[in-house]
Amino acid sequence: MKTALGSKPAAVLTLSAVRGMAERYGVPVEDALLIAINLFGISSAHGRHRARISVRLTTRPDVAWMVIIPLNAKASPFHLTGDELSLGGVVVGSIDRVAADEAVGGYFRDDGRAATLNPNARSRCVGCSFCPNTLEAAADPRLSEERELAELLAAMVEQHPRHNLAELREVTVSTGCFERERAAVDHLIGLRDVLAAHGIGARIGFLTSVIHTREAFAELAERVAPFVLRLTAECFSRRDLLLKASKATLTTEEMPKVLRRAMRAGHATSFTYIVGLDRLADLRSGVAELVPFVTEFPNFQVYQAHNAIMAGLRAEGSDSLEYYLLARRAIEHIVGPTGLRPEAWECYRPLWYFTFGDEQLVPPC
Repeated sequence: MKTALGSKPAAVLTLSAVRGMAERYGVPVEDALLIAINLFGISSAHGRHRARISVRLTTRPDVAWMVIIPLNAKASPFHLTGDELSLGGVVVGSIDRVAADEAVGGYFRDDGRAATLNPNARSRCVGCSFCPNTLEAAADPRLSEERELAELLAAMVEQHPRHNLAELREVTVSTGCFERERAAVDHLIGLRDVLAAHGIGARIGFLTSVIHTREAFAELAERVAPFVLRLTAECFSRRDLLLKASKATLTTEEMPKVLRRAMRAGHATSFTYIVGLDRLADLRSGVAELVPFVTEFPNFQVYQAHNAIMAGLRAEGSDSLEYYLLARRAIEHIVGPTGLRPEAWECYRPLWYFTFGDEQLVPPC
């Protein structure tokens, strides 16, 4: 039965069971635990639907992981008491800090070397049925003028004075509210002008499915580059049911063509994908079709079902930890030969933490 986070008790999950699955699929127990935390959420006295928390596992306290999960998942096998995180009564980690996951105008990542902007009111985008944005506080304004973008950058630096805009290597525009290609391209041109005025030559990244023509990519090459297209694929099946119209109109057959057009225009390419919406067979075939046309490791996110409606959208079996360990293995098999590897700071709900296949991503302590 497909369940929401906290809607009914999850199948009994113990530390021993997690260790067993980790061993069976050849992953560190730490990776399996962190995937499970993303999948099941945490039961706690906090009433937050979504929160940003910093987790340190008892077996690897040297590394803190930022994750975004619900802290009101009553049926989760994970429980937070004070700052102690336990699984089946066994302490498995600690929580350094808890903050609301608000849809703000912008924030820094990668220790100030990257910035994410939400210039088009991400919290007002409610089109995709699996998206949790409606659970977030609407703190992000719609920014339409270059002056407002400049003010946003200045405000971000004021709030985080230790970060220097000159150190930025990438500025990512993360929003689902550009419905037309022309509007998206115009915004990116304006953003490049603002960055140039501040002496910032950082690459601009854009999460979108509305930019797809050769003419648009040529214009971006001329006026916005360096640029990376992060195609919002999200899922490969039931797209008309799960996605807003501007995303659903992009078919799975067209996706590799769009990525190829971007590559031919000289742009970097990647895509975003929600693990848990497709059957594993559809995941394998869809990822295999796109990977030949990406230059960056794709953003694979664990699906979180925050309510009964969202739970009903799950693919069969994707309410179990085993599904995600199988998905992880399948993606490693497809992406591994490319040499592309995940960056820890790029995704808050990933399938990889300490290792990718038999390769270390984080040096052992």
